[in-house]
Amino acid sequence: MSAGNGRLIAVASGKGGVGKTWLSITLAQALAQRGLRVLLADADFGLANVDVQLGIHPSIDLMNVLTGRASFKGAVVRHEEGGFDVLPGRSGGTAMANLPTEAIEHVGLLMRSAANAWDVVVLDLGAGLAAGNRHLAAVADTLLVVTTDEPTSLTDAYAVLKLHGRDRPDGDARLVVNQARDEAAGRRTAAALQHACRTFLRRNLPVAGILRRDDRVPDAIRKQAPLLLRYPNSMAAMDATALARAL
Repeated sequence: MSAGNGRLIAVASGKGGVGKTWLSITLAQALAQRGLRVLLADADFGLANVDVQLGIHPSIDLMNVLTGRASFKGAVVRHEEGGFDVLPGRSGGTAMANLPTEAIEHVGLLMRSAANAWDVVVLDLGAGLAAGNRHLAAVADTLLVVTTDEPTSLTDAYAVLKLHGRDRPDGDARLVVNQARDEAAGRRTAAALQHACRTFLRRNLPVAGILRRDDRVPDAIRKQAPLLLRYPNSMAAMDATALARAL
């Protein structure tokens, strides 16, 4: 992957609590370990928490960029241990949570431009079907939809895929099953959603990866340490590495 030909990967979920932000962080680190220049951008408007999970305390964030108080690259901070760059978002602000359409489109343009400066931009979207999430999912080269085996998670993931199909009929959307009991259980979860997509959306849904449930994941999150640093030989770390390799 050469400069100017970077890839924009958006990570989405229909509901919260499925490990979307953790997956975005871990994927960014796994891609960086493969020698790629990676930017992790927090685009969870109003509920950003990439900085919290990484234990960083940025003074400048995406909102400063949108208001013209900082340049894009001026807001980017380096996570030295993880080997990737971070564009922090802002949490708890009504301005970010209620961005007008033109501001959302501007964010999309910023992220596409960032793909000219980094090999890969991993875009952590907010959970749900808000307009901002839909727009950025459609702008991305690849959309990863994260689900677990919970029925509500599967239903909401289907809704994300349904709307993405409308917004980007030719889009590259792939499924990531997180917190699977084991590989076989993850495959069964994926198969259920794949069947629904083929039947009702007339859409094939490739599986990008299956990440097994691992007690070391919540421990790493509590310690605000990337999993591949704290537990590089854990099951989830190996699965995340396989996901990066597949992408």
